[in-house]
Amino acid sequence: MQIQLNGEARSLDADVSVAQLVETLGLAGRRIAVEVNEEIVPKSAHGETRLAEGDRVEIVHAIGGG
Repeated sequence: MQIQLNGEARSLDADVSVAQLVETLGLAGRRIAVEVNEEIVPKSAHGETRLAEGDRVEIVHAIGGG
């Protein structure tokens, strides 16, 4: 299936969760925020949130500072 990841087309296997995508990208355990189709996906829902054809996914790194 095809999704848009941070504005670029990306091919994925069917039935992929947000958690699987994050792990595939090497971002597991990092402080990130994930948005699917302009809606924030809480970290607690990453495993149960499935991606679908044409979804628009944005992943951003949380940066601390002061």
